[in-house]
This record gives sequence, C-alpha cells and structure tokens, in this order.
Amino acid sequence: MYCFIYSVSYHFSVIDLLSRFSFVTQQVDRKPNALVQVAVIDPHKQHLVSHACTEIVEANKDPMFLTGVTFPSEYPASPETLVKLTVYDAKDKSQESSNLLGSATFSVGDLLRAKDERLTLSLRYVSVILSGTVVVSRLKMGEMEEVDVDHITTDIPSQKCPLVCESASHACNERENPLSGPVFKNPVCKVYRFQTVDSKWMLVREQMEECTLSFSIPKQLLSLYIQEDMGRVQDLRELGELSPHWDNLRKEVVTRYGGLISSYQETLAELDKVTGRSFKPSCCKAQKSLEFIPINLHTQRMRVTCPRKTDTIYDIVTVGAPAAHFQGFKCGGLQRLLSRYEAEKKSFSTAYQCIYYSPEHTAKAQEVLSTMSILQPLITNLADQLLQAAQEHSSTGLRDALKMLSDKTEQFVHTLKDELVKSALLALHAAQPGYVSRSNQKQTPVQGGQHEDHIHPGSDHNQTLVQGLPGHSPATSVTESTVVCNNVEGSQTTTRGEGGPLPLKHQESIPHHKEYDEEEWDRVWANVAKCLNGVIAMVDKLQEEESSKQEPVPEQHQADVITSHNPGDWREQLCPLVTRLKDCVMEVVEKAKKAMTFVLLQEAACSIPQGFLLQQRRDVVFSQALAALACGFIMRLYAGMQDKSFLRQLHLVGLVAQFESLLSTYSEEIGMLEDMEFGISDLRRVLFKITEAKTEDISELQPLVCGRRDHFTVEVPLPRLVFQTLPEEIKEGKPLQVFPVLFNVGINEQQTIAERFGDISLQERINQKNFEILEAYYKSLSEKVPLECLPCFQTQSDIKELLETLGQNVVTKKRKNVEILWIAGMICRRLNGIRFTSCKSAKDRTSMSVTLEQCALLRDEHQLSKDFFIRALDCMRREGCRIENVEKNIRCRKYAFNMLQLMAFPKCYRPPEGTYGKVDS
Repeated sequence: MYCFIYSVSYHFSVIDLLSRFSFVTQQVDRKPNALVQVAVIDPHKQHLVSHACTEIVEANKDPMFLTGVTFPSEYPASPETLVKLTVYDAKDKSQESSNLLGSATFSVGDLLRAKDERLTLSLRYVSVILSGTVVVSRLKMGEMEEVDVDHITTDIPSQKCPLVCESASHACNERENPLSGPVFKNPVCKVYRFQTVDSKWMLVREQMEECTLSFSIPKQLLSLYIQEDMGRVQDLRELGELSPHWDNLRKEVVTRYGGLISSYQETLAELDKVTGRSFKPSCCKAQKSLEFIPINLHTQRMRVTCPRKTDTIYDIVTVGAPAAHFQGFKCGGLQRLLSRYEAEKKSFSTAYQCIYYSPEHTAKAQEVLSTMSILQPLITNLADQLLQAAQEHSSTGLRDALKMLSDKTEQFVHTLKDELVKSALLALHAAQPGYVSRSNQKQTPVQGGQHEDHIHPGSDHNQTLVQGLPGHSPATSVTESTVVCNNVEGSQTTTRGEGGPLPLKHQESIPHHKEYDEEEWDRVWANVAKCLNGVIAMVDKLQEEESSKQEPVPEQHQADVITSHNPGDWREQLCPLVTRLKDCVMEVVEKAKKAMTFVLLQEAACSIPQGFLLQQRRDVVFSQALAALACGFIMRLYAGMQDKSFLRQLHLVGLVAQFESLLSTYSEEIGMLEDMEFGISDLRRVLFKITEAKTEDISELQPLVCGRRDHFTVEVPLPRLVFQTLPEEIKEGKPLQVFPVLFNVGINEQQTIAERFGDISLQERINQKNFEILEAYYKSLSEKVPLECLPCFQTQSDIKELLETLGQNVVTKKRKNVEILWIAGMICRRLNGIRFTSCKSAKDRTSMSVTLEQCALLRDEHQLSKDFFIRALDCMRREGCRIENVEKNIRCRKYAFNMLQLMAFPKCYRPPEGTYGKVDS
C-alpha cells in the first residue's frame, strides 16, 4: 500500500507509504475493505489531530489506494512532528462502522535522516506487532520517472499497491507565485496517482481556492450604485421648476431612489463588518445582508504530470447560479418579471400621464448620459492640452493635441445626433409651469376661427413634431392626442362637457408650445462642430505661418518677424476659440443632460414601484455574476501570462466565458435560470483593463471596478515586472472584451417532470441563442488570429466540427442531453476560454460535473486507463476537493441527494455509495 504526505515547511515533495496486509487473513475470514486514516500528533499539546483519509478499497488483501493526505502550506510542521497511520477494515462505504487492523507512527525528522529517505515501519495492534509493514519513502513532485507498475514495488515483489496522495506540494509552488496572493486564498489540495493505458503512472493534483473577489467586487459595485443613484437624484433636482403634476412625480421618484440608496448603504455597512471571510456558503444564499455576494465561489485547478511531458493545467470556476434568492421566485425570475413589466408599463404611463419610452429609448438616454460624463471632461482636458502646446510653441504637440481633440469632439457630436434628445427637450419644456396643452386650446372658443396662433390638431406642422418622438411612426396621427394642462395641480384628466373623463393616450400625449423654438437645439448642437472647425482653421493658420517663417527672410524684415511671432501669440490667438468650444460643449451637456434626465424621470415614474424592485433584483444578480467573471478572468490571465498567442488573442478579439448550468426548468429553479440568463447577458457591458500597480503591496494588486450600470470596467493591476512583459496594446490600456455564453441542461428529477409534463422552451431558447453567440465569436477569432495559436489537444477534433455537432445537439429533441454541456466545454477550452460550472449552490450537481469533466480530460488527453476511469471518478468524488467543498458549506461530508433523485440522474452524474444523504443544503 502506498500513501504520500507533503510538508511545506521542509519543501518535501511526496512521501510513499507502503504496507503489506498479510496480517489481515489472521484477523478476519474475509478480504478486508481497507482504508488508511492519517493523524498528526501535536508536539505541544500531545494529542492526535485527525488529518485525512484514503478511499476504501473493497475486498482486497493487497489494496491499491488512489488518494492520500495533505499537509497545507500553512501547516506548522517541524522535525518533531509525528504522523500516525491507522489501517481500518470498513464494514460499509459510509465508514460509520469499521474494525481497527493496525497502526504505525513516524516523525518527519526520522524520514529526513533515513537512508535513501525511506523508512520501514511495523504495523501494531495495541502493543502487539503484526506481520504487516509500512514503508515510508520520499518521492519528489515534478520529477516523475517513466516507470511501470511493477517498478514501484521491486523490493516487495508480491505487492502491486500504489497508494496515491493528497499533497500540498503544488500548493507550495502556487503560493510562491506573487500573482495569486492578492486574489486567491485558503487552498485545498489533493494529489492522485492514476495508471495510463501503457501501464505508466501520471500524477494528478486538484487545487481548490476561495477568491477574495467574492466580497470585494460586490462592495465596489454597491458603492458605484449608490454614487450613480445619488447623482440621478441630483440631476432630477436640477431640472428646475416643473408644473405641479410633474413636480409631484419627481418627488415620488426621488423618494424611491432614496429608499434604494438607503437599502444599499445598509447592505454595504453590513458587508464592511464581515472580516476574514472570502466565500458565501450555500446555507446563506437567502440571507439579506449577503444577497449581492456570489454563492460558494471557488476556483479549481487540475494539474497533470506525465513522464517526459510538460505539465498541463485545466482550470474551472464553480459558483452558485447568480440569482436573487432573498427576493424569491414566486413570480418567476428576471426574464418573466421584465417581460410582464414592459407590457404593463404602457398602462402605467397612461395613469401617470407620462410619455411611454421603449426599453431601447431608455437605454439610449442612459448611454447619452454616460458618454457625456466621459467625453465632456476629456474634451476640456484635451482643449487645455492644446493651449499648453500653443504656449510652448510646439508644432508637434499642437498637431497631436488637435487630433485627439477633434476625435473626441466628433464622437461627442455624433452621440447627441439623436431625435430622442430633441423630442425630450420639447417634452421638458411642456412640463414647465405656464404651459397650456393643445387640448385646452381646442376647448377654448375662438370667434370666427381667426386666431392666428391656434394650431389645428391635423395640421402638417403638428404631424411633423410628433414624428420625431419616441414610439411614433411617421403615420401616427395627432388628432387622437389629448394633453392635460400642466398648470392644474393634481389634474389627471380633462373633462369634455357632460361626456365624463377624456381618456389619455400615453404615446400621443406629446405637448406643443407655441413659444418653444424647435430649432434652438439644432443650433446649439451644431455650434460645437462650428467651434471645432474654427479651432482647426486657426491651428492650420498658425502652422502655415510657422512654415513660412522657416523660409529665408530679408534682413530688413527679421526684426518685424521676431516681434510679431513671439511664443505667446499662439496661445493668445487660440484661447478665445478654445474657450468658445468649451462653453458650447458645456451648453450642449447642460441641455442634453436635462433632456435625458427627463426621459429617465418618466421611465421611473411609470415604473413605481415595480421598476425599482426589478432594478434592485438586476443589481443583485449582476453583482454575483461579475464577481464570478472577474475571478475567472484573473485566473485565466495568470495562467496565460507566458503565452504570447493567448495575450494576442486577448487584445485582438477577447475571451469567451462559457457558463455551464445544471438548473432544471421546473418550480423555483426556472426562476433562478431566468435570473441567471439576464445576469450573464448583462456581463456584455463589462470590459477589462490591465494596469501597472503602484507598488507590490497586496492592497495595490486588488482589482478595481469603475463605471455605471450601462457600462463597467474592471481594472486588473499587475506588479511592474510582470506588467512590462505584456504586449504594448495591453500596456497602453486597450479595453479587453469578454463574450459570455450560457448553456443549460437540467439533470435532476425536477427536469424529468419538466420534460414529461412541463415546458423546457426556456432552456431550448437559451442554448440556441448562446450557440449563435459562440459561433459568431469563433468566426471573429478565425478572422483575426491564426487558429494555429490556439491550444493543442490530443483529441484532434476540429473546432468547426465541434461547433457543428453542438449546433445539431442544440436543436435535437433529446431528454437531458448533457452532450451539449460536454461539447460546449470542449470548445471553450480549445478557444482559450474561461470555464464556469453552476447549479443552485455549486455544491452537489456542480461537484458531479466538475469531477466528470476532470476524469474525461484525463481519459481523452492523458490516456487514463479504462479500468481506472470509474475508480478515479469515485475517488475524486469521495475524497477529493469537491467533498471538501461540501463540508465547507454545510459542515457535513455528504452530497445532498437521495436515492429517488439519483435514479433520475444520468449515470455518470451519480456519486459513489456512502457519499450522499439527506442534509440541509
């Protein structure tokens, strides 16, 4: 029997523990179900501390163990540390009943001093020495020899029993990497030795870690949400005086924003109290104060070491499905709630006398506000740089500053070239005191019909005004429209004689004011371009004069030239034009900001109170999704820092982030899937940027989030020496894109019900939609990056063929078609992507999926023997990192399955006997 132990303090690699079980036949009449428990004797307290356990090898006098024990990197090992190995005969797989067969004890110092670093120990039962022995030897990790099965036990010909190990050797190497320190922590490592088809041995290390981003990203997002909403409240107050009706709506919206801000501030204060914690266990998924935190977020890495081959690593991020568990799923998730909300919002707009704006118009208003907030200070700064270059009389600096200023100003002008701004300004003007609507003018008797200023509802002028407004097509008739007088406080409807209330039309209620200058916005907006042209013309003139000055000049004119072209002249001539440009930009920003804020006011007024609840739900889901994505991006970045092809792909195209979900489309989980779909989709609004850290202090290496709801950027700081190795495009701050895709296949008993009696259209739509996104990404990648730069795999399946197979599976009507998940995962790895796996809590079904994927990779890429596949799978599920994850979450080493549930699972997703039961999850 072999067992491997690692002590980081002395940088051991692995220790073999070899034992004979000839004593077994003397104690029992049957072949034993052997397992080895490892304990450490604390030298100070002199008591045993249970440390680890191997898997059970059934009915075998000469057992071959695949797992062993781990001493984590922070374990305080010393030469005096004693290790006790105890051998048991387990009566059942749950290990709840077992017979002691014997034990042996050794110290770390004994092993270090031993010849060839090998100890031979006798097994004892109480004080009786048994015939069994344990041979403990040191095996250095990373120095695999090409040996066959027999070679490992040449000194004991009758034994072929390679016991594998849990080892922290790789943990040590990982912890020495300065990049992982700030983000990943609390590693759990397991090491195994598996046999290949050619009877060689591979070493396999699992390493699972928590991620500090579980808390830091949501806390930063909460701060940004609070900042954005406070800014929105300030913008609403700066709209100026409004008519009583609109002022009341504004007050109500401000109150709602205040409630949201207060709630987020309370949540942030509660999170600030949490210390020393870097993941949220599944049992806390519905806790209010932790609703923004992703559930059970962990990274898992499998490293494979084979003889005469380079080590290979496979990474995956596991996280509970991003969903609003605290708010619940009684009425569905975001997909259903938002669809219902958009359908009802039109009637809300009628009730509140608002203009109905479609989601596209609302998104456009937010985009305009966001773009202006970025470009306006940038234009001001570039204008100042232009004046500074003029002050320094630098032709090159002047030309460069002008180019950047022109680019940003043109972008600014283009952003505001939208009818939405113009129509919103008209609506805002109509909402101010003193305005009387056309409907009231129509009801006012006009003698002889000769009033010059009366606008007839059917006139061409009226028709033109309305056509540019949200929700109107050129064919929209204004004769149906009726607008109330905004001067009448609390007025909700107008009356028409004895006919009772006159119904309102939400889309057609666009007001018109005879004193409003419709062309004012066009003039203000066009002035920016005119001012820019003036600046460009002046710079051209100055540079022409500079060029002419370089030509030979008669002596009698030299004094005049020097006098008229002193260095201060450029700035003096440019300054009035640049100042005018900045003033025009500010004027445009002021008007456009008020117009877009008024659009959002109407959106918010129509949304009360449902819209604010949905916004909060969406914020919660996005926070969980972004924390997971940032974790996966950083893990992938760290792994690819030396891969030039990967870095090239990163800045030219971006990375695909493939989320695998195992949620069912039935009961509450369909609501979770609806939430998750929106959360993953919203990640398209996220960009990444690599920055150089100011220092190598841990606090300076933490990722930073900036932006607002319609666009976020995650800045990832790297140490200076590491940052300098990156491509120039990345070092210059080029935004890096991520393309999130989601594939879902339910596998539990609830999915069985959904497939037979319910509806799986949501799953089918999600898989089809995201297949198209993945296909488009591959097309873009193949156009910009040579496919030879992508990773090489033993299974030479062409990515294009895999995509075709995936497309066929997506449209095939097949129950629990988990091949969709397998093929999507294979494509993701071949595309250098980021892999995620989720279920409700990332604990049970996720563990089955991760271990299956790892064993499949060992089989397909590293020739794992078929005879070892099921044993390796059971081994990882019984004693690997995933069962440790279960224990971290619920304090129990049991997967939360029962026999009835497992009967509905695909066979390859079923855990080994004795590892599951009814538990609180």
